[in-house]
Amino acid sequence: MWWPPLLAACLAWAGEAGAGQPEPLCSSRGLCRAPARPNASVPQPGQCPPQRREADMCAWPLSSDSLRDPFPIDVIQENFVRNVRNCIFSVVYPIPFKSRVRLVAVSKEVLENILDLDVSVTGTSDFLQFVSGRKMIFGSVPLAHRYGGHQFGSWAGQLGDGRAHLIGVYTSRNGERWELQLKGSGKTPYSRDGDGRAVLRSSVREFLCSEAMHYLGIPTSRAASLVVSDDDVWRDQFYNGNIKRERGAIVLRLAKSWFRIGSLEILAHSGELDLQRKLLDFIIQEHFPSIALNDSNKYLEFFSRVVSETANLIALWMSVGFAHGVCNTDNFSLLSITIDYGPFGFMESYDPNFIPNTSDDEGRYKIGNQANAGLFNLNKLLQALKPLLDPRQKQLASQILEGYREIYYIRFTELFKTKLGLLGENEDDSSLIAFLLKEFWALQDLGKHELFSEWVTMYLLRLNHNKGDCDSKRRKRMTTVNPRYILRNWMAESAVQKANLNDFSEVHLLQQILQHPFQRQQAAEKEGYSLRPPAWAKDLKVSCLS
Repeated sequence: MWWPPLLAACLAWAGEAGAGQPEPLCSSRGLCRAPARPNASVPQPGQCPPQRREADMCAWPLSSDSLRDPFPIDVIQENFVRNVRNCIFSVVYPIPFKSRVRLVAVSKEVLENILDLDVSVTGTSDFLQFVSGRKMIFGSVPLAHRYGGHQFGSWAGQLGDGRAHLIGVYTSRNGERWELQLKGSGKTPYSRDGDGRAVLRSSVREFLCSEAMHYLGIPTSRAASLVVSDDDVWRDQFYNGNIKRERGAIVLRLAKSWFRIGSLEILAHSGELDLQRKLLDFIIQEHFPSIALNDSNKYLEFFSRVVSETANLIALWMSVGFAHGVCNTDNFSLLSITIDYGPFGFMESYDPNFIPNTSDDEGRYKIGNQANAGLFNLNKLLQALKPLLDPRQKQLASQILEGYREIYYIRFTELFKTKLGLLGENEDDSSLIAFLLKEFWALQDLGKHELFSEWVTMYLLRLNHNKGDCDSKRRKRMTTVNPRYILRNWMAESAVQKANLNDFSEVHLLQQILQHPFQRQQAAEKEGYSLRPPAWAKDLKVSCLS
């Protein structure tokens, strides 16, 4: 299909080697730059934001300048695995797939309501090549982020974006800033022994779960598109010597920021304290605007916010039975959003020992230990910050961290009280919640439990303390916070199995169903999404290797 030169000029070719700046498709560079959006486009108080969405990508402003300009960039431009120092990012281009690439899923809501793109743009060749890493928007230089981390309790040293490329920052029409990243787009200096690729099964799971978590009301990265190639990617999924051929895939995912605890740890461990201060000041200025940069306690206030919001995030995870699976410091966002979906899982029945990740032999990240994992990670953040704090601030920061458990407990209790329709305060609420969580999988099982009648009596007595409440009001409240549908492992696996046969119908169905997790839906009931898992799903396993 032929496209006007103006549109073609907006994108640049990413070379096979993935190194060096690609040449634009034409020399009309003056035409390539999307017009800067004036400040007046951000709605003022009392104004409605413009509804116009771009029907092509030429007028779509995307740039990485806001991340490149404030920091020193890796002085080595070649793309090979190495130890990197004295920078936050390395410039490295995606490595395109060699075979056919197909766009198999998109999030219309992300495209239209976050990226201000009309969904019709997904039908263009340029969009496909952009989201598969073959073309870059002219003026936006792709970056791989350098970070470190504690993995399963031990310092792992340099990690970084080993299979992801940050391809630009977009500021939406309502003034929200989003960082766009391709996952599975090829090797970078941080790939270690990896091939820089993601496989279809893990990409389907990330695409579906990040969107599902958003609609559950849980802070998360988002997913805009999913592409699959015919390239062979070899994986020993369960580390048992059974290497299998799979297909490579790429997810275009978005977050307000991809900085994580490990972003600061690597700088502290390397003694790059001036750069650490610069990064912290940038994060505070961009994402914590209520903290004044001239405040001598700004890092202390920043730490306090991260402690509080991390406790809130993990309580939210627990409220829907979500286990992240790999709660390492390199997977914990400084903005306290859910990132890096790997071997996650949702509990089928309450079990504090539920482990979604078969690679977690010791159960370090079992669901019942997620709050403790969060505390461990926050302690590592504090250790990274200590060189920048004076003695008084260090003492105060330790006191802030000591308050983490109480913040988590209060938020956890609030969430479950809401799920039970309880209003006001009662000293027995915690016991009522704990009693319920020891029950079985679903209501039809609860009625058979020997302690169920005792719990019902306690519950009914507690409801009598809901002042000004009635059954209809309570039921209405409860249906808005207790999801009928979550992305259970068997549902994701069913979609993956079909996708492996080039049938993406269940991916699309789940995408639609999970946008309305609190509403009973005929299509979901037909598929049994609210029922017990089928017998074939009893022994499903997920590992770190994806």
